[in-house]
Amino acid sequence: MAGKDFYRLRGQQVVKALIENEFEALYCDTGREAVDAVLKWVPGKITVGIGGSITIRDLGLAARLKSMGCRVYDVFEEGLTPEEKMALRRKQITADLFLSSTNAVTLQGQLVNTDSSGNRVASMIFGPRRVIVVAGINKIVTNLEAALDRIKSLAAPQIARYLGFTAPCAGTGICKGCFPADNICRVTTVIDAKPGAMESFLVVLVGEPLGF
Repeated sequence: MAGKDFYRLRGQQVVKALIENEFEALYCDTGREAVDAVLKWVPGKITVGIGGSITIRDLGLAARLKSMGCRVYDVFEEGLTPEEKMALRRKQITADLFLSSTNAVTLQGQLVNTDSSGNRVASMIFGPRRVIVVAGINKIVTNLEAALDRIKSLAAPQIARYLGFTAPCAGTGICKGCFPADNICRVTTVIDAKPGAMESFLVVLVGEPLGF
């Protein structure tokens, strides 16, 4: 089976599991299609919080949302002081929409994430009325155990290096179980189903590798 067909089959299997867990979910073959799908779910000029996501950044969604008249709270904006970044993280929790990726998606339709400050996972659980998560095909794993292994062995070292953390994994690429000095693995969450207070929670799976 060709790679694209395999990705679609695997992605649609996870979409089905997500829907059974009361998420809204869809599959897109490309990142460009995913951007169009996300923008269709944005109801006008609203406030949008963006988690510290390489996927969302690489897709250029912040600029597209701003061009639509949305007020965007994005900690990746250049020139921000630590105080300004913290203020944006707090605003994300009360935004109309929170937009992020996820560290892993299981075949059972669970979203698994690990954070340092916890603002991203907090906003995915409670606060914003709507959440949209965009995840590349590389984020799909077989089960919860595989999700946690992916985070420790693959995602966390790359994110630590990308963000300039001095955690050992940023230099070696291998998790040494460091704690707590400059550790980005402080808060881990498993979202088994759409959080009860959320109006809508859309997961967009993409048939391309995106982010870490």
